[in-house]
Amino acid sequence: MSHSTADTEPAQPPPEDDHAFFGQPRGLMTLSGLEVWERFSFLGMQAILVLFFADTVANGGMDMDPGTAASVSAAYGTLVYLVSVAGGWLADRILGSYRAVLYGGILIACGHYSMAVPTDAMTWVGLGLISAGTGLLKPNVASMVGKLYRTDDERRDAGFALYYMGINIGAFAGPLITGWLGEHVSWHWGFSAAAVGMTLGLIQYVAGRRHLAGRKHAAEFALAPDAMRRAVRLIIGGAVVVAAVATALALAGWLTMDRFVDVLTVISVIAPIVYFVVMFRSPRVTAEERGRLRPYIVLFLGSVVFNFILFQAYSTMMLLASTNARTEILGFTFPASWYASALGAFEVALAPVVAAVWAKMGPRQPHASNKIAFGVILGGLSFLLMVLPTSGHADDTYRMAAWWIVGSYLLLGLGDILLETSGMSATTKLAPKAFASQTMALWFLSLALANGIQAQIVKLYGEVSNPAYFGVNGAIAVAAGVAMIAAAPWLKRTMHPVH
Repeated sequence: MSHSTADTEPAQPPPEDDHAFFGQPRGLMTLSGLEVWERFSFLGMQAILVLFFADTVANGGMDMDPGTAASVSAAYGTLVYLVSVAGGWLADRILGSYRAVLYGGILIACGHYSMAVPTDAMTWVGLGLISAGTGLLKPNVASMVGKLYRTDDERRDAGFALYYMGINIGAFAGPLITGWLGEHVSWHWGFSAAAVGMTLGLIQYVAGRRHLAGRKHAAEFALAPDAMRRAVRLIIGGAVVVAAVATALALAGWLTMDRFVDVLTVISVIAPIVYFVVMFRSPRVTAEERGRLRPYIVLFLGSVVFNFILFQAYSTMMLLASTNARTEILGFTFPASWYASALGAFEVALAPVVAAVWAKMGPRQPHASNKIAFGVILGGLSFLLMVLPTSGHADDTYRMAAWWIVGSYLLLGLGDILLETSGMSATTKLAPKAFASQTMALWFLSLALANGIQAQIVKLYGEVSNPAYFGVNGAIAVAAGVAMIAAAPWLKRTMHPVH
């Protein structure tokens, strides 16, 4: 799209778009469509990544032990969401949300195409490109959904639920395709399918751009020209220096995989602390906005606890399914990675139900903090359920019925809908205006921290008994959810007028 075309387009979509998509703005269809394919590619690849790491070299894998495979997979997730901070800043100050999402999608597609090349070096290059692209795309596409609504529009939570249903259509379909190709043809054919999916998502995003609110070439809080040029030079120079130092340390034998994982975990802890401090001290944040950031810290921590459990659906749960769960239902045999599709299927089925319930309840629906607390509790229960089928065995050769993992994913899927839709919606409501996209990035930093913690804890998988591993982690999550419910009166008061 040329610059002159952008200048003549209206800043907002046509008025008739406002209720054109199941009573929601038509732009929601464009953004949900993008997320269908982004999640198809991202989670389709994620479902087979830990199995690829753990598989033997003879089978096309990388021959890591299970604990290391899960830790490296979690570290990749940490990097993905850490980069989202830079993605939010670039959108607010340099690129604008529309271009940030577009460029992010292009990087993601290039990353998946790189992983389709069957060499270790291209695998790491591909993961790096996907990390950078997802950091640009994820915080900004969710922020664009928020811009489709007024702050007091009661359709917001229902709209985010529909948006999240779109995400999980991709989460359901991705592992089915990539999993079958990965386990029956080769892992790199699975990565190729993810690349094609992201390409399709980019095509429909560009085709539907006129229905998006705030689609401007210029960033909303753009830097002055001189400052922008300096920032671009610093970003490019910094990236080159970091890459050079990392390469030198790796060649010298100091930057091992274990140390790289540890560094990412430390950064995932420090980054949100620094970010909260910056926003609290910023002169561009009003006293009222600062007051609403305090309860947001509680929502942030709730997200950390829940997503620590959720992300293990693609690491320890995948490893457990591949070694100790039956891969046959009613005589039909399926790849172990298809269990990940069960999570997406439940969320596809339950998201419209949740959206309808919230829409029908209107102002009587539970407060956002309670929705998030219920999600955290359900996440904990999904792990506690796994204590039963993993207990009482003399060795690790047992095979549990498929329904145990399916049942765990049912609890996890419902919890994910309650927490993520309410969390993302609350983030767009509580965000200081000057940090709109960056506050959305802060929500994704909770995912980085969850992955950073996971990267350390999953090292215990296989070292302690499975009942102890799932039982302790599940109990901690349930306790955290109960604590959030106990704090509900304070949260309601300090988050007002956000419901």
